[in-house]
Amino acid sequence: MTSYALFLGCTIPARQSNYELSSRKALAKLGIELVDLANMTCCAPPPVQSIDLETSLAVAAYNICLAEEADLNLITLCSGCFESLSIANATLKADEQLKAKINRILSEAGKEFLGSKEVKHLLQVLVDDVGLERLKQRVSKPLSNLKVAAFYGCHVLRPSELLKFDDPERPSILENLIETLGAKSVEYRNKLKCCGGLLRGFSDDLALDLAREKLANTTKAGADCIATLCPFCFVALDLGQLQIKSKLNETFDMPVFHYSELLSLALGIDPKELALEAHKVKTDKIISKIS
Repeated sequence: MTSYALFLGCTIPARQSNYELSSRKALAKLGIELVDLANMTCCAPPPVQSIDLETSLAVAAYNICLAEEADLNLITLCSGCFESLSIANATLKADEQLKAKINRILSEAGKEFLGSKEVKHLLQVLVDDVGLERLKQRVSKPLSNLKVAAFYGCHVLRPSELLKFDDPERPSILENLIETLGAKSVEYRNKLKCCGGLLRGFSDDLALDLAREKLANTTKAGADCIATLCPFCFVALDLGQLQIKSKLNETFDMPVFHYSELLSLALGIDPKELALEAHKVKTDKIISKIS
């Protein structure tokens, strides 16, 4: 069995336990063990990097140190956490002088960054450690009646030279994983454009306009649902539909799923075990199609 230290970050435990739940259940069925480490903290996301880079690197590196001490690579579910931890890991591995400076900061907490472990997103673990062929063989309820719109968000693709997640202009990992479950991945206009998730609370009208455009384009393309990787994208497109209905008097009724939820359903996990009631847009019509 392959084991990873699980980094949950802040948003998923606070707001989207269904993402964590489906990921744990699916990975357990696929032979991936998730190890919870004590004293994990915030990943110091991009806004922190823009204020104080060294502080953000030290905070992110602290979490990587915990994984190094446990002799485990890290797996993340949140795109923002993946970006922060991957940038810190790659940056400090490449710059010995900066690494020494950050280690002086970490020494005050009794830690030292060695650069001995990797940070992986959930999707990378599925491709690298499970493999598409093996995953396809484990599917017991193919999603053959579903047309799914893949949405990456912004933070897993760029900066591409540090994250090395996929081609930032023509990514395919999510589409491949969707089709491995038996569903059809549909193309749609402005696929890689931001959903406005991180603008919420700062420029709400613009955030809502961006979410509305994403929903309009996926609807026009004939998608039955959207598959996301990022908890902020999920909120923007799921909760965002209620706000669009209230403010703009426009209804989309487009179910939004974390990819791990679709994966769990395809692996035969009972929908009742996945806390799908946490979704603002009901998922009943998608569950009916699968059944």
